[in-house]
Amino acid sequence: MKNILLRPAKTEDLDFVRQCAERAYEIYVERIGKPPAPMIADFWAALTKQHLNIACLDRSPVGFVVSYVRGDHLFVENVAIHPDHQGQGIAKKLFSLLEQRCKLNGLSSIELYTNEKMTENLTFYPNLGFCETDRRREAGFNRVYFRKTL
Repeated sequence: MKNILLRPAKTEDLDFVRQCAERAYEIYVERIGKPPAPMIADFWAALTKQHLNIACLDRSPVGFVVSYVRGDHLFVENVAIHPDHQGQGIAKKLFSLLEQRCKLNGLSSIELYTNEKMTENLTFYPNLGFCETDRRREAGFNRVYFRKTL
């Protein structure tokens, strides 16, 4: 596996994050009928709350994750790998790094959701050990919730 590092985002990363989100999620606009929530997220707010991290391959940004502690678990609100780097195992490594952080901080699980129309994710997350916990309509989107107990 390539050397993937996860570092806190800086202001100068915001253009990359917005462009990465746009490119990574654009394939879902037609399926969902509107831009998915991650395309219109407030990345500045995530940065100022220290919830935004950049996935780097050999020091170059290749993706990002927005996550924060919620009770006894880490909640992953948004994760994207730039399409130029997808299919290389980067997301799998990214989740492995998040799991390590959770264990170091005494957190018992990782939780996240995806849109039900992002069908690739409905198999990707279970392949990483996540279990579906709920389905519900929120903010105009049909969401599927997952949890991985560590």
